[in-house]
Amino acid sequence: EYEYHSFIVVKMLNPNADGKVLREHIALVLLPGQVFLYQEIETDVFGGVRQRIESHSGRIRTRGADYLFFALLDAVVDHYFLVLDTLSEKLDALELEIYQEPRPDTLYKVQQLRKDVIKIRGWMAPVRELITRLIETESPLITKDTRLFLRDILDHTIEINETLHIQREMAFGLMEIYMSNVSNKMNEVMKVLTIMASIFIPLTFLAGIYGMNFRHMPELDWEYGYYGILGLMLVIFVGMVLYFKKKGWL
Repeated sequence: EYEYHSFIVVKMLNPNADGKVLREHIALVLLPGQVFLYQEIETDVFGGVRQRIESHSGRIRTRGADYLFFALLDAVVDHYFLVLDTLSEKLDALELEIYQEPRPDTLYKVQQLRKDVIKIRGWMAPVRELITRLIETESPLITKDTRLFLRDILDHTIEINETLHIQREMAFGLMEIYMSNVSNKMNEVMKVLTIMASIFIPLTFLAGIYGMNFRHMPELDWEYGYYGILGLMLVIFVGMVLYFKKKGWL
């Protein structure tokens, strides 16, 4: 705040078609009867404000420069909700991917999304402090009526911060769900391998005994010894499979 004008800088976030968030700095200067706005890129969020000015709709033509100052700032803050919607869609998509078909890069996507949420929350926190200072300022450039409108922006910033906090916790939750699902799948694989090993251990034991070819093994001279051992192996195999199914392991 200066003696004859107020100067603020905020970050404008704008999601593009790829879901990435474009960030730029917006500078606003409020003087008696004048508002200056400086942008870094051509894309902006002020189309609604321009339309209201051109169509002579609403209060924007009948109030002072401080109300235009508020309207521009309100457009920036309201656009944060579009960013939150983009983050929510990404969270929902990642949650579905984790439950249906988690891939090795899924965890990386979750980590990147969590970093994005933390960054946006860090960018949003100063805006909340800025609005609070504008409400509490004693500058004659901002009228009492405009301060009431600024309180609406403050409520929006509080809501945005709370939503970002929830999304951050959801991202942490997705990381835990991913690790749990991967662990469960690994347990399923280990269970199948263990069952297969358990079935083939006694069969390998029998094959090992009768594969030693000692001269005085009585069963070697038995005419039906080969078929008898195969039948015994089959009985053991079927019996173990039925036992595992009864226990619910298969």
